[in-house]
Amino acid sequence: MNSSSFIKLSLMMLLQYFIWGAWYVTMGTYMSEFLQSSGVQIGAAYSALAIATMISPFFIGLVADRFFAAQRIMGVLHLAGALLLYLATTVTGNTAFYWVILVYSLLYMPTIALSNSIAFHQMTDPGKQFPWIRVFGTLGWIIAGLMIGFLSIEKTSSTFYMAATASAALGLLSFILPSTPPKGKDANASASAALGTDAFVLFRDRPYLIFFIAAILVCIPLSFYYGFANVFLNELGMENAASKMILGQVSEAVFILAIPFLFNSIGVKKMLLLGMVAWILRYVCFSFGNINANQWMLYAGIVLHGICYDFFFVTGYMYTEKKAGEKIKNAAQGLFTFATYGLGMFIGTWFSGFTTEYYTQDGVHDWQHIWSVPAYIAVAVMIYFVLFFREKKEIQAS
Repeated sequence: MNSSSFIKLSLMMLLQYFIWGAWYVTMGTYMSEFLQSSGVQIGAAYSALAIATMISPFFIGLVADRFFAAQRIMGVLHLAGALLLYLATTVTGNTAFYWVILVYSLLYMPTIALSNSIAFHQMTDPGKQFPWIRVFGTLGWIIAGLMIGFLSIEKTSSTFYMAATASAALGLLSFILPSTPPKGKDANASASAALGTDAFVLFRDRPYLIFFIAAILVCIPLSFYYGFANVFLNELGMENAASKMILGQVSEAVFILAIPFLFNSIGVKKMLLLGMVAWILRYVCFSFGNINANQWMLYAGIVLHGICYDFFFVTGYMYTEKKAGEKIKNAAQGLFTFATYGLGMFIGTWFSGFTTEYYTQDGVHDWQHIWSVPAYIAVAVMIYFVLFFREKKEIQAS
C-alpha cells in the first residue's frame, strides 16, 4: 500500500468515526434539552442504529457489493447523511426526530462495512496493515469528544452540525478514495448469506451457544451506557461530560493491546468473565458516584469502558473466528454483529428507555435505581456464564 492510499484511508476512518462520535454520545442530552423527551423516546431513538445494523448486511450483500463501486456508494450515502443530520436539528417533535434518525442510521451503518471493504481491498497484509488504519477511527471519536468540550456545544444542536459537516467532507473524499470495484452480478449473494446463516452450524457447539446467548444479553447493560451516561453526567453537573467520556475510548485503545497476550495465556472464559465483572463495577460506580466526594467513581465508571468492551466484545469476535474456522468466519462475524449490535442492542435500547422512564418522576431521574438495573442484569449474565460455559483452553473450530 503506497503512502497516498494510506493517508486517504486513514482520513476516511478518522472522519467515519468522528461523525458517529459527534452526534451519538450527546443525542440523549440533546433530546432531553430541546425535545423534552422521555426515557422511552430516548431509548427508541438509540434503537434506530440497532435496526439499521440488522438491515445493513442485506443492503451490502445483495446490492452494494454486486452493483456499485464501494467508494462511490459510500460517497452518496454520506452526502445524503449530511442533509439528514442537518434536518434533525430542524424538527421539534419526538416522532419526527425518531424517523429522521432512523433513516439516517439506515444510511450510515452500511458505510461501516463499506469503509472496511475499501481499506481491505488496498492491503497486501490486512492482519498487519488494518490495525494501523482502524486506529484512526478511534482517534476520530476521541477528537469529536474533545471538540465538543472545547467548543462548549454539548447541550446544543451544534453537535449535529459538526457531524453533518464531517459527513459532507467524507462524502466528497469518498469519490477520490482508491477504487474498490463491485463483485458483479454473478457474485454469490442471497438473503441467508447476507445474514450469515451459514454460521448457524456453530450452535451445535454448546460452549459457543452459551456464549452467543450471553453476548445478546450483555448488550442490555451496554445500551444503558450508550443511551443515558451523557444525560446522567450532565444532570450531576460534570463539566464537558462528552470530553470526559472519551477516556472510555482511550481506555479501549490501551486495553485492546493486552488482548492477544491474555487470550492465549488465561483463556477465553476468564477474559469474558473479566469483561462481565467490569460491567458490574461500572454500574456500581455510577449508582454511588457523585460530583463531590465520590467523583472518582464517575471517572472509574467511564474508564472501565475499555475493559467492558474489549474483554467481552473484542474477545468475542476473536473467539467467534477461532470457533468458525476459515470456511465460515465471515458469515460467523456477520451473524455475531447482527445478534449483538442488532438484536441485542435493539432489546437493550428499548429496555433501558422503559427502565429510565419507570424511575423518573416529575422529570427527576432516580439514577441510583436506574443504574442498579444493568448491574443486576450483568450479575445474572455472569452467574449464567459461570455455571454453563465450559470451553477448552485450546479452542478448536466447530
